Amino acid sequence: MSQQHFDVLIVGAGVSGIGMACHLTRECPGKSYAILERRTAIGGTWDLFRYPGIRSDSDMFTFGYNFRPWTGGKVLADGAAIKAYVEDTAREYGVDRHIRFGVAVKSADWSSTDRCWRVTAVNEASGETNSFTANFLVGCTGYYNYDRGYKPDFPGEETFQGQIVHPQHWPEDLDYRGKKVVVIGSGATAITLVPTMAAEAAHVTMLQRSPTYLMPLPSTDKVTLALQKVLPAKVAYRITRARNISIARLLYERSRRSPKAMRRLFLGIIRRQLDGKADMRHFTPDYNPWDQRLCVVKDGDLFKAIKSGKASIATDHIDSFTPTGIRLKSGAELEADIIIPATGLDIQMLGGIQPSVDGEQVVLKDKIIYKNVLVEGVPNAGMIFGYTNISWTLKADIASEYLCRLFNFMDQRGIRVATPRDRENSRGEDTILGSLSAGYIQRAADRLPKQGTHGPWKSSQNYLEDVKILRFEPIEDGYLEFDGQPSRKGQRPAAGFLRPLRSALFGS
Repeated sequence: MSQQHFDVLIVGAGVSGIGMACHLTRECPGKSYAILERRTAIGGTWDLFRYPGIRSDSDMFTFGYNFRPWTGGKVLADGAAIKAYVEDTAREYGVDRHIRFGVAVKSADWSSTDRCWRVTAVNEASGETNSFTANFLVGCTGYYNYDRGYKPDFPGEETFQGQIVHPQHWPEDLDYRGKKVVVIGSGATAITLVPTMAAEAAHVTMLQRSPTYLMPLPSTDKVTLALQKVLPAKVAYRITRARNISIARLLYERSRRSPKAMRRLFLGIIRRQLDGKADMRHFTPDYNPWDQRLCVVKDGDLFKAIKSGKASIATDHIDSFTPTGIRLKSGAELEADIIIPATGLDIQMLGGIQPSVDGEQVVLKDKIIYKNVLVEGVPNAGMIFGYTNISWTLKADIASEYLCRLFNFMDQRGIRVATPRDRENSRGEDTILGSLSAGYIQRAADRLPKQGTHGPWKSSQNYLEDVKILRFEPIEDGYLEFDGQPSRKGQRPAAGFLRPLRSALFGS
């Protein structure tokens, strides 16, 4: 069994892992690192999901890395384009040379004696076991189980004579031309699948228990294309990025502060899109905007499919599957040749790795997260976790920047170990995914780490606030313990409000 040592070990070669490695290359060029990736390709989510129409649900000018602008006028890119963008970024920064593909991490234990992580991984093709040691461990695995998605046990499922296909395990040869399809769900996956499949299927029905807030968004940004013609590419990108961050933040903040007004706005937009061709009860949620994620409808394609008669929506509960489809609680029946349970994700932290400290297992649900990056009481361990209310990468970028700041600070001071300590009993009830009421989050409440009630333990889901905290506030803040000794509270920088705001909107 071979053993190798690195300054930093990154788990996962998706958007977060590649971004973290690029930040290391840019900001800590002397650090040795490796990326352990269980899959055989770069991309994470964008390599895993292959269902028709898969695309970003966030605009690409904010979803792209802050150090490598997304170019072109496309607001919503398809999965293949995003995967290519991440691959190109890895090649440009030489990150691809540091990836160990097909390697599944089985255990990670912190040794206080050796002051390093001991990681055991298995090459899934050969069965060979590899051992790594690292000064710092960074989890970039996202928050769901790649092996399986969430699917309820439907009564009578075994009697259905057609095909049942989960979006997370889409067969390349699935032929749905001229067939009747039922997509179960109302989230981003269903909203994408229905209009895409409707173009070739006989008919597609979206079966939902309750509606979701929808927002049509053009796939091409004409304003950005115009800016690119008259301004340098970098300037046009920064203006577009600043505008999109501001709009996304405004929509979220107004939804939390004035839910009734924003509800009227969203429903009014949908009503105009449908033009009287569908019952609004299928589009009227029973919760406030942003209690769950807002789903983007690319170019209004879902509404067009419904108005054309190629797609429809049923709002009901499932009584049972039948040999020819689904019987609903109302007594109605939906005929189907193919049923697609787009029923959500199975939440899993750190790719299923169970970390331990000196042989004692770390129970993540009992932990709170420091600045949404470090795990309370766990030495030299970070997690890159994005936003749930705006583009994931906005947070992934500044979290990676913070870790690089921390590494450089430790090197300058000769510090080996950094451990966040909660000395004020700050534990709260909300998970690090915030207070969203989506089913996949509620199902995982007993698995997700918590956020605190105040200070660096509380997750703001506010990009401008996080830029101030992660880019500008001092590393020494009284909460981090260095080499077993509490740090002093550093003096807060006199950055005021404008510097973090300018940095957030236009780049560091």
